[in-house]
Amino acid sequence: MCDIDLVKHQKRMNGMGKNMKLYHCADARSLRPLWALEEMGLDYELINMQFPPRATYPGYLDLNPLGTVPTFTDGDLVMTESSGICQYLEDMYGPTSIGVAKDHPAYGEYLNWLYRSDATLTFPQTLVLRYTRLEPEERRIPQVVEDYSIWYLSRLRSVEMALEGKEFLCADKFTVADIAVGYALFLGVSLGLDARYKPNCKRYLENLMARPGFKSAREKQQA
Repeated sequence: MCDIDLVKHQKRMNGMGKNMKLYHCADARSLRPLWALEEMGLDYELINMQFPPRATYPGYLDLNPLGTVPTFTDGDLVMTESSGICQYLEDMYGPTSIGVAKDHPAYGEYLNWLYRSDATLTFPQTLVLRYTRLEPEERRIPQVVEDYSIWYLSRLRSVEMALEGKEFLCADKFTVADIAVGYALFLGVSLGLDARYKPNCKRYLENLMARPGFKSAREKQQA
């Protein structure tokens, strides 16, 4: 029995992980935990929804009053933050190769990237998305789009520098931090921001998108 199978067996014996569900919209932030679930080889139920689920999926606001994506449940637990769900999966159903142990020298760096992925790298892109696609034509604001595009790309310099001579962000291996930050770069592709990515970020994203776990996650959202 491999390490992951042993972990899964132990959690089942403890009555955990029997009812993990991920409520997901294609290529939304819920792709982060979906990708993590695939990388870890865990059992779960995927509920694919049309965006925005608060309008398209009956009862969604009862489950997640914010109406945001993702929503993840594990028994009675409900979580709505994509990077937090990824870390929860590793903490509760690991250790696996995509985690970084607390006593590892890179643990602090790992956490910093995990939190930076949303607060610094994804947030500005949500404004670009809103004012290019989600708002009615008369409410779209080109200046907001340009300002927050520049904001995102300037923050991306930290990723470009960190990847100099490296394949992954920290701990000399692929981790949850790469899932979290990698998704932010992937979101930029859908917004046309990748044309302004620097060489290290382009190489990094290409390598991440070639991973079987990423490909499997995207295939499942089409089911």
